[in-house]
Amino acid sequence: MNAEILSENLTEAQKKRTFRRLLGYIKPYRTAFIFSIFAMIGYAAVDTFFFSQIETLIDEGLTQQNSQILVYGAIFVPLVFIARGTFNFVSTYLLNWVGFRVITTLRQQLFDHMMKLPVSFHDRHSTGDLLSKITYTTQQVAEASSRAILVLIREGAFVIGLLGLMFYISWQLSLVFLVVGPLIAKIVSVVSKRFRQVSRRIQTAMGNVTTTAEQMLNGHKVVVMYEGQERESQRFRDTNDVTRNQNMKLINAQTVSTSLIQLIASFSLSMVLILASYPEMLEKLSAGAFTTLLTSMIMLLRPLKQLTTVNSDFQRGIAAAQSIFEVLDEAAEPNQGKHEVDRVKGHIRFENVTFTYAEAETPALDQVSFDVQPGRVLALVGRSGSGKSTISNLLTRFYAPQGGKIYLDDVDIYDYRLKCLRRQFALVSQHVTLFNDTIANNITYGARGEISPERIREVAEQAFITEFTDNLPLGLDTMVGENGVMLSGGQRQRIAIARALLRDAPILILDEATSALDTESERHIQKALSRLQKNRTSIVIAHRLSTIENADEILVMEDGKVLERGDHETLLAKQGAYCQLYRLQFGGAE
Repeated sequence: MNAEILSENLTEAQKKRTFRRLLGYIKPYRTAFIFSIFAMIGYAAVDTFFFSQIETLIDEGLTQQNSQILVYGAIFVPLVFIARGTFNFVSTYLLNWVGFRVITTLRQQLFDHMMKLPVSFHDRHSTGDLLSKITYTTQQVAEASSRAILVLIREGAFVIGLLGLMFYISWQLSLVFLVVGPLIAKIVSVVSKRFRQVSRRIQTAMGNVTTTAEQMLNGHKVVVMYEGQERESQRFRDTNDVTRNQNMKLINAQTVSTSLIQLIASFSLSMVLILASYPEMLEKLSAGAFTTLLTSMIMLLRPLKQLTTVNSDFQRGIAAAQSIFEVLDEAAEPNQGKHEVDRVKGHIRFENVTFTYAEAETPALDQVSFDVQPGRVLALVGRSGSGKSTISNLLTRFYAPQGGKIYLDDVDIYDYRLKCLRRQFALVSQHVTLFNDTIANNITYGARGEISPERIREVAEQAFITEFTDNLPLGLDTMVGENGVMLSGGQRQRIAIARALLRDAPILILDEATSALDTESERHIQKALSRLQKNRTSIVIAHRLSTIENADEILVMEDGKVLERGDHETLLAKQGAYCQLYRLQFGGAE
């Protein structure tokens, strides 16, 4: 029992903390927010004042047949609605202005923070789920920061105004509404908890919808090639149905709570009519007063309904804000290093490095040690999963080793500032990432300072990009499409190599850098890479042994360990694992 109470208190405390944190985003715009609140209260005051004049209109204008009152009423009504419209415009505009400012800030913070999070975080979360947080989830927060607050304050003030008017006319009859207040509050409390639960499920379901759709769009060629349309359609139908079911649960809770509150309010209205039927009450109330009282009670049903309906938006916004703050509270990549240098010499040393990926049973690297002198070429070969790419991932601090040390120029890589460290590397991977921009802008991506068109042309020629761009109408200004969809695999890899040439870093990491090239292109690129590798430390990960025959040292990896090491001729002479790989690729010919 105590555990359940503690759990509930923790949830409520977390909810309050989230709400206070969300209010912190409104602080920079508090002037506009305060003006919007005054405008909302003004809107409610105008409505209350309008209903208060019904008694005068009926008792003096109609009952006493005072035509002057009716004329004043004709002038009064348009003026009231002009004031009402002005207050409505100011409150709605300012509050939505604040709301969208908050959402823009949250989205920007979320986007910027996701770029700072470690690779391990992105390994644990699907891209679709993270995209959903930036788009759909932040929109739910907008409901909490704009529409929900608008209805909460404006309709709340209207309820207070109407209750005040009712008590002014007849406090005895108005007391009936105070009796039903606790019942309505209890219903709202129970439904709020339900709203929060369902809202979290809806956010998760929307993330799954985005993920499923993204996978289909990214893998469209594979889907149609392997006739997976029905399979993907069923998968999307299942996630879509879950989203629909959760939304219907939210609607059910919202509708039932609204109906219950209106039913309770109707009982109180019936009680008022019964009490008003007593002669003592009839003597005290004029026709105008009774009409005003009855109208106010009926008008109370609308704001009460809106206040309970907006609760679902508010709870959904709080749940969405919690989801966003969970990501924002994730620790960014560690960057406590202070060491900075413009350009390192390129001396790399691994000392007994051990690393295991999350949820993996065996280590990807097990007590690996090696030393690469500046300007030397180290080649890593071995079967897939042997730990070759893990070495480059650890060297660039995408992951942190669980054991051992990695040194760059005899300085622990974790003593370097992160930007300074990564500035020393140029990476060409087998998985080339291009942006939906021009070829020239993709080449210069991440380059420091202004790059002249002549320099871009120079590296494009060195990477043999001009062989295909010279035949395009826009040349290097041709758009490549999303992730380079307009280009072939070999063309994308040439752009990645040109990007590395332009970066001019002291250390090169070539992870299957020529894997997508045809034989002629590979020969050209190897010449460019040979020139580039002069006076630079190079780590070459390759399956094609022909590309690493001239390496200064070759490490043969197997199950995260260094099985053999030496240059090409030495390893062939050993007649070991490297020799077997060589014979497999070249059919036994040496």
